Amino acid sequence: MLRGNYTARIDGKGRLKVPTAFRRYIQEHNGAEVYLTSLTGENVRIYPLNEWENIEQRLALLPSMDPARRRFLDRTNYYGQQATMDNQGRILIHPLLRKSAGVMGDVVVLGYLTYLEIWELERFQQRLLSDPYTEEDEAAIARLGI
Repeated sequence: MLRGNYTARIDGKGRLKVPTAFRRYIQEHNGAEVYLTSLTGENVRIYPLNEWENIEQRLALLPSMDPARRRFLDRTNYYGQQATMDNQGRILIHPLLRKSAGVMGDVVVLGYLTYLEIWELERFQQRLLSDPYTEEDEAAIARLGI
């Protein structure tokens, strides 16, 4: 599982050096191929390619004109691009997504179990403040026995 929070840096060429713990997990379980995308353009999601392919297989079960499927694919294809992690653990974030998410220089890399999210630090801190953890959230998680 991909979990935790690490800081990282996106270099002048737009490459993210994936934190070591995340890089090891991705390479051991999935190889070097990944899919970078976003639903909102506010952040970058990095899916190991086999995880993304699992999502695509589930989406294929919906009718091709299903509005939710189309909206999801519109966004994930617009922001999306397949990439390969190099031998140093770097992934190129293409300019459209890099600019939209405002990720350059220092960023936060968060593990979300099956994928990573990369955020510009201040943008993520604002998200935490504007979307607090509520009692309803706590109740939903408690239903899972957590």
